[in-house]
Amino acid sequence: METVKPGKLVIISGPSGAGKSTVLKQVLVNSALPLELSVSATTRQPRPGETDGVDYRFLSEKEFFRRRENDEFLEWKEVFSCGDYYGTLTKSVAAGLTAGKWVVLEIDVEGAMTVLERHPDAITIFLHPGSDEELERRLRDRGTETEESITRRLDVARREMAYLDKYKHEVVNNTVDQAVEDICKILTSGE
Repeated sequence: METVKPGKLVIISGPSGAGKSTVLKQVLVNSALPLELSVSATTRQPRPGETDGVDYRFLSEKEFFRRRENDEFLEWKEVFSCGDYYGTLTKSVAAGLTAGKWVVLEIDVEGAMTVLERHPDAITIFLHPGSDEELERRLRDRGTETEESITRRLDVARREMAYLDKYKHEVVNNTVDQAVEDICKILTSGE
């Protein structure tokens, strides 16, 4: 009987607007590794086109808090102080790793620091656009953010950049193709 080699945990963080989701979609397509994107749990309402269990695991606030009290989250957080909670379920990450998958967490820096306490051997990558000015341009180009939201996201991004030295790898997202190539090389090296 063949035993499955345990997978690896990959953490990708970076400020909102850095292009994490766009880059990760391409990494999942381009990499030959058995990558599996972890599906976060959230208390926010689904947006049009989002599917439970695919985009997020949509939980009621009561269910989220019950799971939090039962220590079922690897990490969790209220995001942007808006009353919506997000978290990574320990059981789903453990199942992926046991099955030999390389489980990818796309989480904020605080969540990453919490996960690293339990998984210090995780491959950590900080993705950012290279400058505050570029980040602001990207947030404005989205056309979905209020001035207040942009200001708040830029403030959070500056605080997150202070954690850059806690990550093993830094990737500047000047172009999606180059960022994808850089991340695939990091993952292939296994460090």
